[in-house]
Amino acid sequence: MRIIIQRVSQASVSIDSKVVGQIKDGLLLLVGVEDADSEVDIVYAARKIANMRIFSDENGKMNLSVKDIQGSILSISQFTLYADTKKGNRPSFTKAGRPDYASKCYQSFNEKLKEEGIEDIQTGIFGADMQVSLVNDGPVTIVLDTAEVR
Repeated sequence: MRIIIQRVSQASVSIDSKVVGQIKDGLLLLVGVEDADSEVDIVYAARKIANMRIFSDENGKMNLSVKDIQGSILSISQFTLYADTKKGNRPSFTKAGRPDYASKCYQSFNEKLKEEGIEDIQTGIFGADMQVSLVNDGPVTIVLDTAEVR
């Protein structure tokens, strides 16, 4: 899995000009799945993200997790994270997971986040054309790639 983690003060996702998910303080996750991903990747990513200390404590140090601040998560499926740009000017997306498999992994990932203690998880709609708005807080943006820990 390849996940872009953004600390946000607000974020929303719309489809056909209708807001389908929105959060205040928390994390915006852009989630990409490849066919090599397994339950191990899903569990690792959910645990890592839920406990990642990237929110400021009373001293201004990044010491708190999204769970610690009782923050929300907006999780968006994002197959383009697996774009291959080596040849030509048009990216290839053949490294992205097959849609049926990626959808199952994405849903399982969101469920694992809930199991990790994140109460408010908003999502877009898998495979839809979505418009995402956010205010990146910090800015703090981190890339998590589970292939690096396999």
